[in-house]
Amino acid sequence: MRIREIVLATLGLVSASWLYCTEASAQTVPAIAPRDETWGTVSHVSLGVGAGTVFLMPRVYYSDPESTVGWKGRWHFSMFAPAMTMAAATFLVDGPIRNALQYPRPGCTVDQTLVANTDSGCETFGGPSTHAFASWGATGVGTGIFLVDTIKFSKGRFNAGSFIGNIGVPLIASVLTSVGRGVESGATDEFGTAALPYETSNQIIAGTFAGFFSGLLVGGAYALLQRPSCGYGNAIFCW
Repeated sequence: MRIREIVLATLGLVSASWLYCTEASAQTVPAIAPRDETWGTVSHVSLGVGAGTVFLMPRVYYSDPESTVGWKGRWHFSMFAPAMTMAAATFLVDGPIRNALQYPRPGCTVDQTLVANTDSGCETFGGPSTHAFASWGATGVGTGIFLVDTIKFSKGRFNAGSFIGNIGVPLIASVLTSVGRGVESGATDEFGTAALPYETSNQIIAGTFAGFFSGLLVGGAYALLQRPSCGYGNAIFCW
């Protein structure tokens, strides 16, 4: 009987310790710097809308010859060139450049970011803002294309559709993206900790200027090298 009691007591202690470990491991660890997921989603969606609008827009130009006089729109598969160029530049900012500069996000330190604990809110560095760079870069590309197509190929004639698609929509989306990355919403997490912005205003401004002027250069160069017309017949899609 004595041995039986000892065995049962041992099994009970092992079971209790196992249950304790299970409950402890299931506990939620509070984030170092919580973020507002709603505004994070807004910044993701607005970035996608702005960039998608620019790179899916046709090249709009005014054709002078009497047989085809008027506004024309052509979709160029060569738009992959500026799109991939800006995508590569964005990955460069998101990785090597930010890791080299080591500007932590609000509420984080360099050491916490280097550890990069999952769901800590400090997984990556914040500056320059990748979202600001990508969204304003798309606006820059659209602006460069619009200016070249309007001034050079349309002889100064203004087209509202081209302006809206290349500048208007991307510009609004870029502003929403910047707001989503820098706003302090006042929300709190499950532990009552106030949510912090994803990036500081300086990090967003750095991404904005770097992205816009990079995109303006890429978009302008592309539009100068690639005429808006297909160059063969009246095809709508240019290879």
